[in-house]
Amino acid sequence: MTILGIADATVASLVRPLTDPAHDRDAVADRFARATWTSIAEPGDGVAGRVVGALGAEAALAALIDDREGALLRHALELHEVDLEAREIDDAVARWTPRISKADALLALRQAARFAVSIVVPGDPDWPAGLDDLGDHAPIALWVRGRRQLLSRFETSIAIVGARAATGYGEHVTIELASGLADRGYTIVSGAAYGIDGAAHRAALASRGTTIAFLAGGLDRFYPSGHDALLARIVERGAAVSEVPCGGAPTKWRFLQRNRLIAAASLATVVVEAGARSGSLNTAGHAAALGRPLGAVPGPVTSSASAGCHRLLREYDAVCVTSAEEIAELAPLSGRERESPAAAASGSTVEGAEPGGRPAADPAGTRIRLLDALSPRSARTVEKVAAMSGLAIDRVRAELGLLALEGLVKERAGGWVRAAP
Repeated sequence: MTILGIADATVASLVRPLTDPAHDRDAVADRFARATWTSIAEPGDGVAGRVVGALGAEAALAALIDDREGALLRHALELHEVDLEAREIDDAVARWTPRISKADALLALRQAARFAVSIVVPGDPDWPAGLDDLGDHAPIALWVRGRRQLLSRFETSIAIVGARAATGYGEHVTIELASGLADRGYTIVSGAAYGIDGAAHRAALASRGTTIAFLAGGLDRFYPSGHDALLARIVERGAAVSEVPCGGAPTKWRFLQRNRLIAAASLATVVVEAGARSGSLNTAGHAAALGRPLGAVPGPVTSSASAGCHRLLREYDAVCVTSAEEIAELAPLSGRERESPAAAASGSTVEGAEPGGRPAADPAGTRIRLLDALSPRSARTVEKVAAMSGLAIDRVRAELGLLALEGLVKERAGGWVRAAP
């Protein structure tokens, strides 16, 4: 017997230590397939979410592997009456197939075992229920390093996010808010970045509270590297979570997609300090789209570091919060019933959107993903760029041509490079 062409015993020996030693063959196969899907599809891929949801992870992956032209997958989707246009399926197959690699899937599992990383999938007792509000854009699986049982604490979590280039004022306020919330029994969720994120995690740890970090890359290599010690403490006392397998790079696109998990997993999101173009506004946009309470901390009107918070207060109905008590009022721990927002009920979310649903300049993230995949020095072929970006080869060729016209990329004899700014 085999699982996707790999001996049952081999797959079971790799998967069971990362999940549950008691899992039967079907449970092992499902988790192996989901783990493989996390390396094939980019985070937030709604088509992958629908395909896996309709066919099951193992059946969907088997159809894709057995026929890389997508005919088997299209037939299976027709039998299950999945409402996907032929163009959507063709585009998805074209961007997935360059990434199919059983060797990479096995290597990711071995790396996970080496770094004590576990796998959590929908239906597991530890699965964060709030992520289901993302619909088709929910993660296919989560990789967790640390105390995976703490994922149930997302039911009592508050996300605190903000600028990397934080001011002394912003870090001071963050410490006061995070420690106050931890003392009240809340779990502090953030992204482990420099500035506000790091201050929130440190304050929670100092208050002997629970804190969970969402990362944009694989959990075998902490990012940013300057937060190695902090993330080691988070893993010891809490958990680090990613939807990217071990070995995955933390690209700009994955940071944007990571933000949707921070917003969805938490009862409420609070932006402490953010510039006019801060990535924290992306997190706030996801929180608003999901119907989660959104708070913003006011700052000096002369401070550009607070311009984003003032914009949230002025234009997007964020609640002005100045203390842990006021934040707790946004999401009381007792007697609170989570309501599924209309956006979640329709199975959609805002990808790369600004608060209030305004479309960003690159809503699909295509340009970001291409630029992430290119080096300013080493030329890369179109096929290599397609595999790294998760985009179809034909789409890569077309988009590179447009980026070249804007002077953002250049073609060399050996392939393409990112142009110097």
